[in-house]
Amino acid sequence: MAKATKSLRGQLLLDGGKLHGSFFHRTVVLICQHDAEGAFGLILNRSTENKVGDAVVADLAETLKEETLFIGGPVQPTALTYLHSDILLPDANVMDNLRLGHSLDDLMDIGGSYSPSQKLRMFAGYAGWSAGQLDNELARKDWLVHPASLDLVFNSRPENLWQRIVKEKGLVLLAQAPEDLSWN
Repeated sequence: MAKATKSLRGQLLLDGGKLHGSFFHRTVVLICQHDAEGAFGLILNRSTENKVGDAVVADLAETLKEETLFIGGPVQPTALTYLHSDILLPDANVMDNLRLGHSLDDLMDIGGSYSPSQKLRMFAGYAGWSAGQLDNELARKDWLVHPASLDLVFNSRPENLWQRIVKEKGLVLLAQAPEDLSWN
């Protein structure tokens, strides 16, 4: 009998110091889907200098066009994905009050509505793992797992997010290590 996969949906994966030289070096990935068929996540700490309006030609609200575009991962870099949060979001599918979306029509509806508690972050590309791949990487201890929160997803400075969480986990030496260990 195959071992059941424990879902990491709603958890953060952090480079545990073993991914130097890879696309995922010092990343924080929010796992949005994880089951026996594979996993899907978005990198939270790779903002770009581009605005969403630079990448999307749809007739989006100006507020959406001015949002910073994040690199969600190396898979399908032209695919737009977004995280949407609001108080009591009934169709939350990542964690309480946090929904993953891909639909441009839904994004346009979000942009046309107003809610003072609404938060939105948009991504080009995503991180994906085939069946068992993420579980194998976890078994090799390539990743650290940390509980996600809306505060970490939306209110943290992306450039400091990895160091902040690694320090919170008590791994101060890892957090303070230089990007390239040869600099040491």
